[in-house]
Amino acid sequence: MFLVGFMASGKSTVGPELARRLGWEYVDLDFRIEAREQASILEIFRDRGEAGFRRAEIDALQDLTQSLQRDSVVALGGGAFAQENVRALLRDWPSVFLNAPVEELWQRSQMDGLERPLRRDRQQFAQLHETRLPFYRQATVTVETAGRDVASICEEIEGVLALKTQAEDKRQASAAFNIPNSRSGESQ
Repeated sequence: MFLVGFMASGKSTVGPELARRLGWEYVDLDFRIEAREQASILEIFRDRGEAGFRRAEIDALQDLTQSLQRDSVVALGGGAFAQENVRALLRDWPSVFLNAPVEELWQRSQMDGLERPLRRDRQQFAQLHETRLPFYRQATVTVETAGRDVASICEEIEGVLALKTQAEDKRQASAAFNIPNSRSGESQ
């Protein structure tokens, strides 16, 4: 499953918790890009511009989708899902748009302590959000995050995608047949 949304929408907060609850792997695409390119996101933007970053992003995403060997929650960068080639690549995977009002996103982005290459001022931030919103709305599911805690957001995603039931069924089957649970740290 892929978490999509604007900067500060909660992808990097919800993703690890959702993966933990489901016993899945968590992957942050930005970390994969940095490891693959041996440079920080800020350095890639600075040295190659946004177009160079987007090329590195799609290359890392293609590698990731070809190598996923178990159920995973993947957090995409804020601009990834706005790219047609990314949406096409992820067409067969469930995607969850984490949505919040732009003013709340601006406030969160001011408080998270992260340097964001495309966060300049409030007006530019709101314009970029408005431009990307139609693309985010193409996700499989939209979950409103405004004023909500991480647990309730995870519960909604699990419910909408019927993931909690699947995870519980796997645990029950493992217990019934005395099969070691892969969620205890063993890889599948």
